[in-house]
Amino acid sequence: MREAKRIHAHLLVSGTISDPYAAGKLVAFCAVSDRGDLDYAGLVFRCLPCRSAFLWNTMIRAHVERGRPADALRLYYQMFAAGFLPNNYTFSFLLRACLDRDSLSDGRKFHAMIVGLGWESYDFVQNGLIHMYSYCGCVDSARKLFDCSSNRDVISWTAMINGYAKLGKLDAARELFDRMPERNAVSWSAMITMYAQFGRFKEALEVFSEMQLARVQPNHAGIVGALSACGSLGALDQGKWIHVFAERNGMELDKILGTALIDMYAKCGCVNNALEVFHSMPERDVYAYTAMISGLSNSRHIEEAMDLFSRMEEEGVRPNEVTFICVLSACGRMGLVDRGREIFESMEGVYKIKPGVEHHGCLVDLLGRAGRVEEAKKVVREMPMEPDSYVLGALLNACSMHGEAELGRETVESLKKLGLDHSGVHVLMSNMCASADRWEDVARVRREMEMRKVMKVPGCSMIEVDGVACEFIAGDRSHAQMKEILVAIKRIDMQLRSFGDDTFAIEFEQNP
Repeated sequence: MREAKRIHAHLLVSGTISDPYAAGKLVAFCAVSDRGDLDYAGLVFRCLPCRSAFLWNTMIRAHVERGRPADALRLYYQMFAAGFLPNNYTFSFLLRACLDRDSLSDGRKFHAMIVGLGWESYDFVQNGLIHMYSYCGCVDSARKLFDCSSNRDVISWTAMINGYAKLGKLDAARELFDRMPERNAVSWSAMITMYAQFGRFKEALEVFSEMQLARVQPNHAGIVGALSACGSLGALDQGKWIHVFAERNGMELDKILGTALIDMYAKCGCVNNALEVFHSMPERDVYAYTAMISGLSNSRHIEEAMDLFSRMEEEGVRPNEVTFICVLSACGRMGLVDRGREIFESMEGVYKIKPGVEHHGCLVDLLGRAGRVEEAKKVVREMPMEPDSYVLGALLNACSMHGEAELGRETVESLKKLGLDHSGVHVLMSNMCASADRWEDVARVRREMEMRKVMKVPGCSMIEVDGVACEFIAGDRSHAQMKEILVAIKRIDMQLRSFGDDTFAIEFEQNP
């Protein structure tokens, strides 16, 4: 920028600032370049004796690309008031400034102007309209434009896929994807990300594998989506392969990729690998810290998680809402009641973050685990919002742990009023009554479950075998290797019984 300012001074002194070409080059560098300064570009732009359509378009584009859409729209209305009509390039930038519901009315106005001025036949304008409507959730309007288009390209197809994905219409997105005449890394990554975001992790990895077979190089988003799926499935081998792939292809270990790797390794139980990635990141933001704190906490490395939270504060990285959920959960697991309360109070007192229902749930869980059930009940009673299933579930669990059957019954009634009395709640209440030798109440809970046709959801687990995540559901015997599985289970059962008849709570070491 220092050199740009020297050039600006020279143009002013020599009088050539009135040359549209020279002024345009200066404004474009200051506004659009990575080394530029948008505010300085605005100063130069406002002081120019005459402004061309190119200069207006450059400033509108710059504000859109720098995440300032409201300023971009304001500039457009100034441009219009100055007597300049927008052209096809102007509209391509303006439509990108209308990617939320608040500015959709502006987008519709621009659509009408595009038709009136005859710019709708330009591919990039048409793609901009499809993208705008899709992004704003108006997928029907986007589909009409898409179906009427005679020049559909990979950009318009991908925009429609993203539109359906945003609304959770995954099958419609897949149907479009399968019909695409050509696919690039962006369209493949859109499908991977969509499946990962909606919890269909196996399909995300299947699409990633199809992408490899099609010899399409995955981009950054595709890698991150696949890593997310690997972490959720516990597919460690595949996650490691993707990590090596990213390194060999020179992908920068930026904050997003680094956080995805930390999350994957932590969820797969490889905390040391997660820490290695964390320490090798050139820059770490709140998301990287939060993922690492969560990984340490979930792996029972509670002291390390708390130390990392303290280090995060020392380095000036402001925690967010999710960070506090992770830290409060860690306090609950370690029984750090006073520290947990202190952190909870610091949310609003220090960081101006209003505790949400999840944070109150963590505090209830923390107090409940420590046996301070009355205090937990008080937190629920004094919450500034209605307690949800997590909060009431934490209170019910505390009642079960400490034999507070009456409070447990009241909590179940509260869950019923919210329509949240699923099978787990009834089973927990039944077990709690059984522990207190209240067998009539046990029978009553069981009868109520039968009358209301409350069914226990079958348990489900996943395990990675030879790089493939296999899903097992309780009672399902359809697996091709079921005979071998049953033999292995019988062997494990015999080993457990060798520890004694009481197999309710057995602690044992697994030899490597």
